[in-house]
Amino acid sequence: MSKCLKIFLFASFLVFPFAATAEVTVASWGGAYTESQIKAYVDTYDAATVKFENYNGGLGEVRAQVESGSVIWDVVDVLPDQAITGCDEGLFEDISAEYKNFTPAPDGTGMIEDMANSGVTNLSDCCAPQIFWTYVVFYDPDAFSGEKPSRIADFFDTAKFPGKRGIHTWANAIVEMALVADGVSPKGVYKVLKNQTGALDRAFAKLDTIKDDIVFWSAGSKPLELVKSGEVVMSIAYNGRVGAANLSEGENFEYIWEGQVIEQEYICLVSGSPNREEALAWMIHASSPESQALQAKYITYGPMRASGIDLIKAGEPWFHTGIEVMSHMPNTPELLKISVMGDPVWWSDNGAEIHERYGAWMGN
Repeated sequence: MSKCLKIFLFASFLVFPFAATAEVTVASWGGAYTESQIKAYVDTYDAATVKFENYNGGLGEVRAQVESGSVIWDVVDVLPDQAITGCDEGLFEDISAEYKNFTPAPDGTGMIEDMANSGVTNLSDCCAPQIFWTYVVFYDPDAFSGEKPSRIADFFDTAKFPGKRGIHTWANAIVEMALVADGVSPKGVYKVLKNQTGALDRAFAKLDTIKDDIVFWSAGSKPLELVKSGEVVMSIAYNGRVGAANLSEGENFEYIWEGQVIEQEYICLVSGSPNREEALAWMIHASSPESQALQAKYITYGPMRASGIDLIKAGEPWFHTGIEVMSHMPNTPELLKISVMGDPVWWSDNGAEIHERYGAWMGN
């Protein structure tokens, strides 16, 4: 290479430095859920490179990164109580001033109002919406020769529907389901829990009616194994697991939607994100109604944006295999009327005490 060419290339580098490509790092839960995020939010995005890393939840690693000043994650997928806590502690950055830039619904409705139309308010100023997932009761219809269970009260009625029940080893959702089975309206569950003395006693008394018929599980795959083997006739499960079994594996499970407990999922911007602007731009993409609807092509969790459900309905059949998916979506307007919308603030305030009581109840 000539001396003049070397000088030209060096001078060109000084004037026109090679652009560094930002790589946004997102921490999420792994498995089929993260695969659906990649298909919906990464494969459809080319403004920056986005990679996912698996983590086990909680705020420990986020706190360690922020407090040490060595932040390597830009965005974290979290449960709502962690979104609240992380925002309060400054682990996540307040992005509420940016919400006006987030993608509106097709009719022009802003993101926050679109979420409200799904039955939630934005619980954290540091985060953007992702999906609804639920605790739902399901069963194999072939296990019942006559009448099939259809209400949450049937899950607690072992005289009418004999057999074992599968229940998880933590208190979330089962407390709410027990109250609905005991006559509380789904929309009134937290009003009762907050205002009526003895509401928890009432829930545990209802649980006592089936205690001798419970098989406890802790791994998300276990309920399907229990129902398929016939060890239990009904079980609580994550709705995404049941949907995957039906749509991808050819199973024929039925849901009992009444009394299902709907939970939320958010993505939050880590304070000190090394790629803040690129991360924020990707969050806008990942929280759009179109992107959230697209995720439902690969997993049966519902978009938190109400307009996302409308997009799915208009595009049926929607699932990537060409099967209709709306009957597996947990947050259609009809189902929202008979569902319990989980209250993460209430659980944050009361969860430790209730989990302790539930653990003692399981052991007695």
